[in-house]
Amino acid sequence: MGLGALLALAACSKDSSGGGTLRVGALGRVSKLEQDPHANIPNDSDFLIISLVYDALTVPGADPNVAARLASSWESNPDRTRWTFTLADEARFHDGSPVTADDVVWSLRRLREIGGESKMPVAKPEDIAADGANKVVLSLAAPNTQIPLLTRLMTFTVKQGTTDFTRAIGTGPFKLESYRQGNARLVRNDDWHGPAPKLDAIEVTLFESVDALSNAVIGGQIDLASNVGAIAGRTAEGRGGLQVVRRPNDTALSLAMRTADGPFADARVREALRLAVDRDALVTQVYSGYGEVSNDIMGTGDPRYDKTIPQRKRDLDRARALLAQAGFDTGRTYELVTKAEAPGEVESAKLIAAQAREAGMQLEVVVQESNTFYDRTWLNAPLYTVSWGTNDSTLFYASKLMVSSSGRNETAFRDPEFDAETAAALAAGNDADLTAACKALQRIQYDRGGYLVWGMGDGIDVASARVRDLPTLGGFGRMQLERTWLA
Repeated sequence: MGLGALLALAACSKDSSGGGTLRVGALGRVSKLEQDPHANIPNDSDFLIISLVYDALTVPGADPNVAARLASSWESNPDRTRWTFTLADEARFHDGSPVTADDVVWSLRRLREIGGESKMPVAKPEDIAADGANKVVLSLAAPNTQIPLLTRLMTFTVKQGTTDFTRAIGTGPFKLESYRQGNARLVRNDDWHGPAPKLDAIEVTLFESVDALSNAVIGGQIDLASNVGAIAGRTAEGRGGLQVVRRPNDTALSLAMRTADGPFADARVREALRLAVDRDALVTQVYSGYGEVSNDIMGTGDPRYDKTIPQRKRDLDRARALLAQAGFDTGRTYELVTKAEAPGEVESAKLIAAQAREAGMQLEVVVQESNTFYDRTWLNAPLYTVSWGTNDSTLFYASKLMVSSSGRNETAFRDPEFDAETAAALAAGNDADLTAACKALQRIQYDRGGYLVWGMGDGIDVASARVRDLPTLGGFGRMQLERTWLA
């Protein structure tokens, strides 16, 4: 069945009772389809489906920023090296069988084996164990205050021993009724352990371009264009029958500058590039004004984000002077590698390259296909773009992307003082110590880290005015559609 036929079918699939059927469009590529909830999931469309069919232990919350999901509660020992999660009462799989601690342990161990410590923060799979029928224990090699936050993503539970995910037997608020070429129909799970979902069904359609996704919601073929980007938001603003949902501090389109070796190993060169960019122009042009200038620190939505650090501004004279001090070869052209993954990512690279030329730095933008990018460029190249969401924790990014031991250290950053402050934050026994360590690691990142974080974009959803109670949290939070309904 072609995309047009699927959309036509979806347009006719309004349920006559209950909460109705929400038609959602999301970005993806048919060549990148993935139904395994523990694998690398490149398609936004697949991640949306997986997030509604399966439950993570925790999910993003408003205040505090972690809310219960499959885990109803959690607690740690005094030194934060042992965390116990209690599973939700009456949690059942879609086939009616009860969820057991053994199912969760098997799932989390599988996630650790596939995704490594960055996805499941224990030293080895055996550090995850059951404690009775409804408790799961994570034993850690070092204190970690952030375990509830770190289990918000990808800790999806499947039935013990599952290796075929085409049937998608999960525990989440919706059941998979059909899946074809990335397009899916989900129906309400009336036996979900949480509050009853309001919608009868959700139909997810994969779109391979932002333009096609935007046109579909403007034309009324779908009810919700998920994470469609700023340009589509600006186009839809003020149109009758449509609403634009803005999720602040949602997406960081940043540059990763390799600190270990190569042309950006000198901190003066990294500082020069940071001073060469025009952050206001980037926010205006790339985010269409749907965002805010950032200060080279990841995690801007964190309550502990240090707003006392001076905002870095454009200074071309200082940038040129730093390049000269570092002996940087301004006669050479350097590659800035990017990929068409997040809305505005390629555009941001091109604009940064144009701005850097004014400081004497010659950057050539190279656009790679995603597979090539992650096989060859990511973690290796001197300079490339990255995109991250759910920016509500500076410590999350510090511990996942910047400590020396990280397997996802995008900037090859090795800084003993930064490692020590991150460890201190993870081990903090009180709020004052946690705040002090978080501020210290932010200052190090600002002074000599490897990221250029020029702005934070709002997440943009465009929806029919009939759609009510859409989630407003950033990142993974936008997948939580169980409270959404149609007027």
